[in-house]
Amino acid sequence: MFYYVLKYVLLGPLLRVAFRPRIEGLDHVPGSGAAIVAGNHLSFADHFLMPAVLRRRITFLAKAEYFTGPGLKGRLTAFFFRSAGQIPVDRSGKEAGQAAIREGLGVLGRGELLGIYPEGTRSHDGRLYKGKVGVAVMALRAGVPVVPCAMIGTFEAQPPGRKIPKLHPVVIRFGEPLDFSRYAGMEGEKAVLRAVTDEIVYAILSLSGQEYVDRYAADVKAEEARKAAEGRRFPRLPRR
Repeated sequence: MFYYVLKYVLLGPLLRVAFRPRIEGLDHVPGSGAAIVAGNHLSFADHFLMPAVLRRRITFLAKAEYFTGPGLKGRLTAFFFRSAGQIPVDRSGKEAGQAAIREGLGVLGRGELLGIYPEGTRSHDGRLYKGKVGVAVMALRAGVPVVPCAMIGTFEAQPPGRKIPKLHPVVIRFGEPLDFSRYAGMEGEKAVLRAVTDEIVYAILSLSGQEYVDRYAADVKAEEARKAAEGRRFPRLPRR
């Protein structure tokens, strides 16, 4: 119930005023039945903007850190995310990927919409990164279509590190559903999973017009953080 209060009374109208989203291709999202909506992830606001414009309820897999914060603020944040239809997923350890897949298949098994970001994390620089194959596993196991979605303008409105978004117009663009029934029963083939994932990411890229990076975003973030740490430990001496 609180999900719909957020969407239609509390948060949804506020988001529409702040971001003035232009929605394109909304009819590509099935009106009933299970489906995956796979999008790029540029901003914290993405979690709320897409649900605000969809006609149906959508459930996202969200990082567990949103649900485990300390103190009153942490409890309120966890309550808010659960009320907004988010499912916590632990992204650490060997079983993290399997846990996310189990949760996602549970949503699809109930005939609902599942929202997922194939990149696995927010883009820190506005570019689109290589997708992880979990989205392909779920699409093939559940036998459901994948609707690509591009969020455009949310990075400018609320880039990483900015707590309060600034007023900025946003475009939310949905593409035609992707049918992978030709790969039925092949979810155990690594080459097939990579091909399906790349097709999904390419569809998102075609909608968003972003620059593409053929590396995982998490790896690039870790590499840049390591270089920054090394730079602080061993600062360059000024040239004479």
